[in-house]
Amino acid sequence: MKTSLISNPSKFLTIVFSFLTLTIVFQSCKSDKKEAITEEVEKETVVDVLTENMDFQMADTIPSGWTTFRYKNASPQTHFILIDKYPEGKTIDTVLTAVAPVFDEGMKLINEGKPEEGFAAFGKLPIWFGDVKFIGGTGLISPERVAHTTMKLEPGFYIFECYVKMSNGVFHTSMGMAKEVVVSTTDSGNEEPEADYAIEISSTDGIVFDGTVTEGNHTFSVFFKDQIVHEHFLGHDVNLAKLDDTANMDELNNWMNWADPKGLIEPAPQGITFLGGVNNMLAGDTGYFNATLGPGKYALIAEVPNAAGKNMLKVFEVTSSSQ
Repeated sequence: MKTSLISNPSKFLTIVFSFLTLTIVFQSCKSDKKEAITEEVEKETVVDVLTENMDFQMADTIPSGWTTFRYKNASPQTHFILIDKYPEGKTIDTVLTAVAPVFDEGMKLINEGKPEEGFAAFGKLPIWFGDVKFIGGTGLISPERVAHTTMKLEPGFYIFECYVKMSNGVFHTSMGMAKEVVVSTTDSGNEEPEADYAIEISSTDGIVFDGTVTEGNHTFSVFFKDQIVHEHFLGHDVNLAKLDDTANMDELNNWMNWADPKGLIEPAPQGITFLGGVNNMLAGDTGYFNATLGPGKYALIAEVPNAAGKNMLKVFEVTSSSQ
């Protein structure tokens, strides 16, 4: 005998719920690309960012509060995300017309072997550039890798950028890697992560980290004890890199200075695979990054001139969990 669905409320509600779920999923797939690209992963709102060329493919508006960025670098170049808080009234057009050309001019002169003239050209930066705040972002990430970084964002208007240099010395920012993003008043609902390992960085002590790490998926906290403007006009950050047997630490140390003609330029040093980290943050702030590490040699390094001399280069071993 056939049983009516109405006479079996539990089965009827299950079918209705399944239909509604499929409808919602279908409608979500049809939503405009400019809508918030987020998803619920273990009850955490994640903002996806994709680079396929010189771009940041992501939502124009994202939630505030604790925000996790999942940045997939599907391009053949090394990139990062630096999040800038510009003074009121400044837009992406301001960056591209009043800031980027100055850096391009200065870098061109430096590349031509005229460092004094190049650094003098940076004096053309508008006075208000000194009020720009760098409030975080992902560390360097190698091609075909994914970086996971979590930070707390206040509502407002921000610019996401990457100023790694092409092989001809031109900044990625000038090639289109600068995007306006609005952080809304809607809270993400995420909680502050719990770290497996703690890192501290400052201009006085450098990177402080005990270096005892076992293989596996781990969350690292990065506390910015202070923040200063280094010789390259920017502050310090923390980048995680996997080192193979061909890695040369002197080359890595020199490459981390964009103001050097050979610094922060494609290709990245041989034997180095960047796995993310936390970009420049304000003094007193804490960011988090997540990475799955296998046994081997790794480094934490700041993107500053002479990181090793500032105690901002730490090499450590990841051991097998079975040891």
